[in-house]
Amino acid sequence: MYVPPAFKPDRSACLAFAAARGFGLVCAHDGRKPVASPLPFAIDYSSDGTPLLSFHVARGNPLAGLADSRTPWLMAVSGPGAYVSADWYASPDQVPTWLYQSVHLTGPAAVMSEAERDAHLDEVSAVFESSLAPKPPWRASKMTAGRLNAMKKAIVGVMMRVDVVEGSFKLNQHKSDADHMAVANALAARPDPASQAIAAQMIALRPQLEYNSPALAAEPAL
Repeated sequence: MYVPPAFKPDRSACLAFAAARGFGLVCAHDGRKPVASPLPFAIDYSSDGTPLLSFHVARGNPLAGLADSRTPWLMAVSGPGAYVSADWYASPDQVPTWLYQSVHLTGPAAVMSEAERDAHLDEVSAVFESSLAPKPPWRASKMTAGRLNAMKKAIVGVMMRVDVVEGSFKLNQHKSDADHMAVANALAARPDPASQAIAAQMIALRPQLEYNSPALAAEPAL
């Protein structure tokens, strides 16, 4: 990942961002071409602090046969992104750009045992169900044993050890306060949630400025 110094978050911020998103594009190579699938994941940590990604793919997915415990895979995790018009800056002679947050996690992937796969399924569903509170969480025990076992046989659990953590949070950090504020205000006024989310992150980076939408500063920057 190419990351200009101004946009480089620290390792903990990258991992927190990835964990909060919990969804990414996992990429491998079959020797001839790239192979990729979008999927949800969970992050745990080994005893020495190494991040471990757990996810699953359909048994028929080509990725299932590429997890050899040695070859590095890439998990690309992206958040909302937003187009920025050059007209929005306070300064002249600007160019249009795109603001975004993205994290790349790289490391070897291995097939899980059935016990590890079952634990992973319980964990990943618990993570996402918790975000739906106060709804009572869904649990696998709600399914009949036959149906649950059939579904499990149709997937392959994968554990990916994360050896490299990279991130780029491009939020106009290199711009002046006047330009930063002008773009944040313009994005906050846009109707789409992605632009508003980027505006909230920008405002949280420089909360001391006088924005048109100060309430957005309540959302912390990652």
